[in-house]
Amino acid sequence: MPYAAIAVTVLLWGSAFPAIAVALRAFTPAQLSVLRLAVASAALGIAAPLLRLGRPAARDLWRIALAGLTGMTLYQLLLNGGQRTVPAGTASLLVATAPIGTALLARAVLGERLRPRQWAGTGVAFCGAALLALRDGGLQVDGAAVAVLAAAGCQAAFFVVQKPLLDRYRAVEVTAWAMWAGTALALPFGGGALGAVAAATPGELAALAWLGVGASAAGFIAWAVALARLPAGAGANALFLVPCVALAVAWPLLGEVPGPPALAGGALCLVGVGLVRSGQGRQDRGAPVVKDDGGAQGGDLGPLGDADQGEVLEVAGVADTDMDQHVLVAGDDEDLQRLRQAGHEVAEAVDRGA
Repeated sequence: MPYAAIAVTVLLWGSAFPAIAVALRAFTPAQLSVLRLAVASAALGIAAPLLRLGRPAARDLWRIALAGLTGMTLYQLLLNGGQRTVPAGTASLLVATAPIGTALLARAVLGERLRPRQWAGTGVAFCGAALLALRDGGLQVDGAAVAVLAAAGCQAAFFVVQKPLLDRYRAVEVTAWAMWAGTALALPFGGGALGAVAAATPGELAALAWLGVGASAAGFIAWAVALARLPAGAGANALFLVPCVALAVAWPLLGEVPGPPALAGGALCLVGVGLVRSGQGRQDRGAPVVKDDGGAQGGDLGPLGDADQGEVLEVAGVADTDMDQHVLVAGDDEDLQRLRQAGHEVAEAVDRGA
């Protein structure tokens, strides 16, 4: 399920970069940001009765507002502003550095550790981003490219801020709340948006609709579904495929042929992200898997079968670690205690068997 959701996310978000380039022919970056968020918010609002959205707890309102600010408002304003001069394919490669920022923030905020290979990947990806930013053979950093890099940083912050919410709420709820919050924060920047809509061509309006309904509403729901079931760093690193989709769409649609510097910088970005991902692999294999349908796999796990909201399906390989850092569950506190206790019992059994 999470990997299918990631595949959908990659396709939707990859297609967004060429669509932004088309929509910017009719709208300013600020207008496009507000309109895209407004269309997505309207789509989620229409679907809300069918989705049976709940209400967030008061203690989570600040985190929802921060998610809306970083992942919706600031990300859209910075990305759209940068794409006025940065080609769609290059912009997607710059945003592909977001997994590096996610890994760093996840270490600091969520306690996810980086291995030496992952640190090396961070350095390689940074060099690639720098090469992409230094365009046209000049030695002066392009301001538009810096704006897109800043958007990538906002996206990384959004991923980390969003992660704890997905432990307590459904993916569609977190997406809707963050989208509505981001739209409200962006509204002051939407001056002249309605007049621009009236003057836009059908193709430009179609690009706007796709960005709102497809890339934003559906794309962020798909991403939240994946992130709810994967570590933030591991999930974000799968997004290195987004530039491949963006380049493939931008070439025939916009006639954007990436030059050697952009290809070299993009290659370094992807190599760096790949190093981070390969360093994560061993940790992923040792981490437990959580399932939210209550079905058991791999034999009887005792008390785990009674968990209402989720169960750990794999605990081998974590006998020497702190189970509290590895058990991921969407249940309540009582469920969590049962799962932790069961995990300790299984880990002790593994030790005795060894």
